[in-house]
Amino acid sequence: MRAVIQRVTKASVTVGEEQVSSIGRGLCVLLGISVDDTQKDAEYMVRKILNLRLFEDESGRSWSRSVMDGNLEVLCVSQFTLQCILKGNKPDFHAAMPAELAQPFYNSILEDMRSAYKPELVKDGKFGAKMQVHIQNDGPVTVELTSPSSPTDPKQMAKQEKQQQRKEKTRAKGPTESGREKGSQRSRQDPSASSGAEGDVSSEREP
Repeated sequence: MRAVIQRVTKASVTVGEEQVSSIGRGLCVLLGISVDDTQKDAEYMVRKILNLRLFEDESGRSWSRSVMDGNLEVLCVSQFTLQCILKGNKPDFHAAMPAELAQPFYNSILEDMRSAYKPELVKDGKFGAKMQVHIQNDGPVTVELTSPSSPTDPKQMAKQEKQQQRKEKTRAKGPTESGREKGSQRSRQDPSASSGAEGDVSSEREP
């Protein structure tokens, strides 16, 4: 599953002459579903979209708050062309999930997002329609997101999920104690390594 996520000051969707959806400040998400996507991909994307820190906090510090932190809006638009594979200069869309399967799957993603956030703040376009999407990008800030390929082994799936959660928790932290200990251990194991090298250089320079 692929998404193009844009931080916006406003965005809207028009079909024909009718505006079917609009938001103020928040995120506009173009979402492309592939034939191989499962509920695991959907859960990953919903979690990431709602928790991406693309907004500033009250003190103006950038990349500090998510759309949920600021009670901002989300506009999702189904975009099968994100699954494009170029064959020469011609786009091929066989990797996209067929519409009859993609529509209920896309609707379930919207429901998951509304359940995880505030239903009234999650809007969408009109699936399968020819839409005009008006996006006023703020920044500009645009992020591409792809769900990780899902392993079939349950143990591997659990391991991958734990690794992802660990990364999210520790991303903002500095060097770990174990990292510092390893560095100090290397210094203690060979305390003369650097001084010896310096001694060799100085002796070569002496007449």
